[in-house]
Amino acid sequence: MRLIQLAGPDGRRVGIVDGEQIRLLATHHSVHALAAAALATSTKLAQAAQQDLSSETLNYPEIYAGTSPWRILPSVDHPGEPARCMVSGTGLSHIRSAANRQAMHAAGEQLTDSMRMYQWGLEGGRPAPGVPGVSPEWFFKGNGLTLRAHNEPLDVPAYAIDGGEEPEIAGVYIIDAEGNPRRIGMSAGNEFSDHEFEKKNYLYLASSKLRTCSLGPELWLDAGFDRVPGTVTIERGGEKIWTKAIQTGEQVMCHSLANIEHHHFKFEAHRRPGDIHIHFFGADAFSFGEGVCLQNGDWMQVEFEGFGKPLRNSVHTSGHAQALVAVRPM
Repeated sequence: MRLIQLAGPDGRRVGIVDGEQIRLLATHHSVHALAAAALATSTKLAQAAQQDLSSETLNYPEIYAGTSPWRILPSVDHPGEPARCMVSGTGLSHIRSAANRQAMHAAGEQLTDSMRMYQWGLEGGRPAPGVPGVSPEWFFKGNGLTLRAHNEPLDVPAYAIDGGEEPEIAGVYIIDAEGNPRRIGMSAGNEFSDHEFEKKNYLYLASSKLRTCSLGPELWLDAGFDRVPGTVTIERGGEKIWTKAIQTGEQVMCHSLANIEHHHFKFEAHRRPGDIHIHFFGADAFSFGEGVCLQNGDWMQVEFEGFGKPLRNSVHTSGHAQALVAVRPM
């Protein structure tokens, strides 16, 4: 089952994707509300969605193309309280990502810290069931305010050097009333980062991640995550200028899903009841690693097999000079 969040003439709605139709739910107007209701009644999420179906349907191709009064929202969020949605990720989980980092930061040394961390994952990122393995890289992208939906632009702000796509799958979670993380599903995402800023010095990695990102258009419940093939494409002026086959999933990553999830949710502050978490699992390839510099108006497309329609976002570069943010005493 794949869910989709929409905004339209009568406000927010959630629907089940059924071919070229979206079948709207009757009562629950967000994935968060649906998940909370399922937890409260000890009901499987897919069952809770089926039980809440209305008779209303919408034309999916029109909405996807942006020609409908309805528009697609990020595939999950925390309505009304975006600060209660944490967006984070694990990097260096795929060999090509580690190799790109190695190339960025190698300066005469044979092995960078990035490649060492990838090697640690190979050696200890797949522990026996029930046992924690080596810690992966972890980064913070922001809260729900950083999320964008299909067809919305991703921003290169005045203080950034560039912006580049990172095609990934993200896990989507809610924390139950007892403080236990529960996986809602998975969604295609574009983790979008400032690679030129990071390239200046690897200590800039943390702030290079504080950029907008996109999620969706669909949320796959009970998603398979063994080996997931996909494609990432960059378009400029209506023409494809770069495309690459990519893959993700546990078979091609140095960390198991269970190990990644443990090392995110081991922190007590990450287990506050009712919070939503979106955690990116890492990229297999991105255009920056092959010398492509994205420009204002370029389109990025991310598609993974089984995850529904491709996620498309344009690049929006600020035309303004950076202005000083002044702090005034009270």
